Amino acid sequence: MSSEYKNKEITKEELARMIDHTLLKPEATYSEIINLCNEAKQYNFFAVCINPVYVKLARENLEDSSVKIAAVVSFPLGGDETYVKSIEAERAVKSGADEIDMVMNIGLLKSKNFLGVERDICEVVNAVNPRIVKVIIETCLLSEQEKIIASTIVVSAGAQFVKTSTGFNKSGATIEDVSLIRSVVGENFGVKASGGIRDYETAIKMIRAGASRIGASKSIDIIK
Repeated sequence: MSSEYKNKEITKEELARMIDHTLLKPEATYSEIINLCNEAKQYNFFAVCINPVYVKLARENLEDSSVKIAAVVSFPLGGDETYVKSIEAERAVKSGADEIDMVMNIGLLKSKNFLGVERDICEVVNAVNPRIVKVIIETCLLSEQEKIIASTIVVSAGAQFVKTSTGFNKSGATIEDVSLIRSVVGENFGVKASGGIRDYETAIKMIRAGASRIGASKSIDIIK
């Protein structure tokens, strides 16, 4: 996926099919979620990315469309017990989620409890298999070496994507981080760039750097 678009012109229609149209703010209302779904259908975005409590509502509004539903798990801190994460993910799928965007346990990684980090991810992957699991590693909190280790663990744990950021911390995706993650995970693994992507030019740069999916709340601004 990354090499496919490295030197190829990307149409706005193709770009739309790489975007997870996102609304994760805590004050989001029912009407805003319905509007998010309607926008996703209108612009043919790949998915909506929402909090689990709204998955059933989104499923009702996306029933006859190709738009997928991605639900976040242990968002935005990643500090829940593994059991809680797996149950949250499983319930989200039962409610209608197609994909899970879980937050890695950042404290465990920084404590060098790499087996604990891997187990945490594995439990969620196993709970929702064969659904796609994206793991948010929150790059702005990690050193370069920690980003490499985190990305390697995500692959070995059986998830399908490394995702850069929650968008709720001090910074979001960077070209350098996307490029680094892509170099670690290889050509055929998913890389989702999220956080701070607000225009077409930035989104294209992320894809050229190796992103195969974009997470954005300003999705319409990006493709217009």
